[in-house]
Amino acid sequence: MGCDRNCGLITGAVIGAVLAVLGGILMPVGDMLIEKTIKKEVVLEEGTTAYKNWVKTGTDVYRQFWIYDVQNPDEVALNGSNIKVKEMGPYTYRVRYLAKENVTHDSENNTVSFMQPNGAIFVPSMSFGTENDTYTVLNLAVAAIPHLYTNLFMQSLLNSLIKKSKSSMFQRRTVREILWGYEDPFLKIVPKAVSKIVGVFVPYNDTADGVYTIFNGKDDISKVAIIDTYKGNKTLGYWSSYCDMVNGTDAASFPPFVEKTRVLRFFSSDICRSIYAVFTAEHDLKGISVYRFGLPPKAFASPVQNPDNHCFCLDIQTTNNCTYSGLLDISKCKQGKPVIISLPHFLHASPEISENIVGLNPIEEDHSTYLDVEPITGFTLQFAKRLQVNILVKTTKKIEALKHLTRNYIVPVLWLNETGTIGDEKAAMFRSKVTGKIKLLGAVEIALLSVGMVMFVAFMISYCACRSKKTK
Repeated sequence: MGCDRNCGLITGAVIGAVLAVLGGILMPVGDMLIEKTIKKEVVLEEGTTAYKNWVKTGTDVYRQFWIYDVQNPDEVALNGSNIKVKEMGPYTYRVRYLAKENVTHDSENNTVSFMQPNGAIFVPSMSFGTENDTYTVLNLAVAAIPHLYTNLFMQSLLNSLIKKSKSSMFQRRTVREILWGYEDPFLKIVPKAVSKIVGVFVPYNDTADGVYTIFNGKDDISKVAIIDTYKGNKTLGYWSSYCDMVNGTDAASFPPFVEKTRVLRFFSSDICRSIYAVFTAEHDLKGISVYRFGLPPKAFASPVQNPDNHCFCLDIQTTNNCTYSGLLDISKCKQGKPVIISLPHFLHASPEISENIVGLNPIEEDHSTYLDVEPITGFTLQFAKRLQVNILVKTTKKIEALKHLTRNYIVPVLWLNETGTIGDEKAAMFRSKVTGKIKLLGAVEIALLSVGMVMFVAFMISYCACRSKKTK
């Protein structure tokens, strides 16, 4: 009877030890299996999970616009007053719904090339009003003249055409015209004008961005989705030194196994530069654990605050973007047009920049840019890209519409919020195929290890107790 009991206790202890060892072995083996599966599925080649979502995103992406309606145009144009603006919007468009075009694979270099077509469909149900809503905004053609034509004689000639067309510093335009273009009355009578169509996003519909050439990750998973060349080049031709390099991915995904300490680098053709994001928080997105990476304030800081940005400094006299934070002068990228990029409402910008503008209220939560990245796969499951388009307006005595200005203005025209969130159906599929299986494996590993250890300790204690009792 005593032998049977002791044998049973020893057997129980052995089974517990085996379970614990099995759980311990399963941990590195399971991690290896997960890593092997992920590495296979995130490669950008036909048949993989990543490739299906890459060719045409399954996430609805929207671009919302808020127009800055100028409340006191005459006071500004005639007296050089501060500009009073009122934010109007959002006006929402669905974008990035078209599949990538001209996709070609290069197996020798393990790259894939493509064009990203542009298209925007107005979504009335998600908008403040209609595309025909009319607002008072800066006259883009008139504001650009002092920058495009520095010769005073040429400015005098153009001034006569501005007066003839009855153009002024500000104008009334519809949302559709502001965004997608209109025939400008001044440019219409300028001989040999390159383009007579003016708008913030002209041209956009029926155009394509690229060619992008990116690594498919087949030979090196740490390079998957990283851009090799943009329009055939590794540099942009707008900036000096390393600022001109095309770095990182397009932000739709990153190489897998993302750690919180990693700096995520990505290129955005909208702002004509590469930029980066750093870890800010971890949170739950539809049952999936994601890391949030945000643009740090120093990304748009002046060289005074961040010396690494010295090569984004262009013109200290006109924009002060060498001493003021929060501005990115992309005029070289826009054929000399005085376009200045910032965060909405001049978030994180030097106070001096918004001194001439009344009606702005920067809020971190509403106006910052972020990416929510699933760390195991490197897929971006949610994002918000927020930018403000401003125009630098210089005073000049040769153009009557601008001659009463007492100083240069950085005039906000609009700001945009481009967002995308993984859909419920896609999230459920992601949970079942990726995170669900990983959680289940982890739970099995912990259960085996825990139960095994408890069984081993409990049965060994019972065995020792029985032996001690028998001895006495």
